[in-house]
Amino acid sequence: MRSIGLVTLVVRDYDEAIRFYVEGLGFTLVEDTPQGDKRWVVVSAGQGTSLLLAQADTGLQQARVGDQTGGRVGFFLNTDDFDRDHARMVAFGVHFREEPRDEVYGRVAVFEDLYGNRWDLLQPARA
Repeated sequence: MRSIGLVTLVVRDYDEAIRFYVEGLGFTLVEDTPQGDKRWVVVSAGQGTSLLLAQADTGLQQARVGDQTGGRVGFFLNTDDFDRDHARMVAFGVHFREEPRDEVYGRVAVFEDLYGNRWDLLQPARA
């Protein structure tokens, strides 16, 4: 069996990114290991692919922080309780670009991470 284990998300600062993903989105900090002048930082929302938070250290990387997908929704956070997670995220100060809406595929709303990357908070419709 094959799967994608990690996806890299370029961030401005390790600690502010950890705080946002763990406290704001409810992720778990899986690993934070120093590696010289860098760190290996992995966060997870549960089952499936985890995020490797990689601090930008070149001008090119810094230019990509917050716009890794050219303004499109590039990340999808699935939930089994949309209202619970939406309320927690709003209380933390997460910026939602729209009000929650119901689509044929589920309940969804677009939000931005602390750098402006667009995400869907999605509770998939039951089959």
